[in-house]
Amino acid sequence: MTKVLIADDHAIVRTGLRALLQLDPTITLVGEATGGYETIEKVSLLQPDILVLDISMPDLDGISVVKKLIPQFPALKILILTLHDDKALLREAIKSGASGYILKQAAESDLSMAINVIMRGDMYVEPSMLHGVIDEGIKSQWSDEREESSPLTTREIDVLKLIAQGYTNRQIGKELTISVRTVEGHRSNLTNKLGIRSRVELVRYARENGLLK
Repeated sequence: MTKVLIADDHAIVRTGLRALLQLDPTITLVGEATGGYETIEKVSLLQPDILVLDISMPDLDGISVVKKLIPQFPALKILILTLHDDKALLREAIKSGASGYILKQAAESDLSMAINVIMRGDMYVEPSMLHGVIDEGIKSQWSDEREESSPLTTREIDVLKLIAQGYTNRQIGKELTISVRTVEGHRSNLTNKLGIRSRVELVRYARENGLLK
């Protein structure tokens, strides 16, 4: 069961988020916060797996909350929830340690999916903003690390293509007729060879190297 804490200063938003989360039997809502400092206190008290965090919080903005929480709770995954379709804010959020960025207008259909994506170790970025992230990049050292990496095997390339298309480990295994454990091994090799961890960066690598048509 994934433990989720939501932080937003608007009661109507919290009510909507609460209703959405209750529809997913794999998620349990452990608490709510209405301000930045209260959010930090409740994370410490409730130990959630995921914090769904509004970027425009009173007393301490969402980016500052992320910067304070991640060093203290490195296992915590933070999903930024915002009205702002702003690439600069997206980059700042991810650089600060957030695991995802979703727009409030998309939350009704995509919130549960975003949480599940983040919980399996991938990064979630609002699809409408994904192109900008790939084009501009989030981590400047990515290209340097890629240049020093080892070449990929044919099977690793096959796995990478499917990851970039949004397949889960189980779906990849079924598609390639290999076990989930073997898929996990290939993903680990990709991480080690390419020096990149999130699906966003893997998509970027695949696209820049002509692996996505």
